[in-house]
Amino acid sequence: MDQDQKKSAAAEAALAYVEVGDVVGVGTGTTVNHFIDFLGQAKGRIDGAVASSEATADRLSGLGIRLLDLNHLADVPLYVDGADEATSAGYLIKGGGGALTREKIVACASRKFVCVMDNSKLVKMLGEFPLPVEVIPMARSLVGRRLVAYGGLPEFREGFESDNGNVVLDVRNLPLSNPHEMEKKINNIPGVVENGIFAERRADILLISGENGVECIETSSSGL
Repeated sequence: MDQDQKKSAAAEAALAYVEVGDVVGVGTGTTVNHFIDFLGQAKGRIDGAVASSEATADRLSGLGIRLLDLNHLADVPLYVDGADEATSAGYLIKGGGGALTREKIVACASRKFVCVMDNSKLVKMLGEFPLPVEVIPMARSLVGRRLVAYGGLPEFREGFESDNGNVVLDVRNLPLSNPHEMEKKINNIPGVVENGIFAERRADILLISGENGVECIETSSSGL
């Protein structure tokens, strides 16, 4: 299988976690786009979806899937999203597409987080993929200096604006042996909206597609 076929296989496997009457939180990215297409074929089974980005909302609505406002929901049973990097413990780096803040909000509001990916995304330790950090524009330089002090090498993502109207710094070289600590540390910098470490809310289930099919790893994450 090529990489796109692997992504499609992992996305299709996530349909097994969609139950009749569910509200499904839906992430953003190329693997998730496959999941959205499969979900469109099963839209009669679900009550609707919560989108993590404007791009995802457009794709969902284009397939006739009902969009729901997270503020009007008491419960989101399932969230399906991809990752830029993942460990077998369910720790993730996300945000390559710039939707990290809304993705983390929906993930934290959901009971079960299923992460779909091809096997190239599975790593022993996070950090090779540059960490996206969403920042209020006026704080870009301040945040950049703090990230350098933490050991990072931030790069401004030119020409990009998040759905929330903010900018993104992509940070290499950060020490991520303790992702919980670094996630909190970065989020304590004034001007940071959110960062792409998913440790406090890691994935509950990893669906990893490779040459021999889709492997399922349950991470024992507690969810809500």
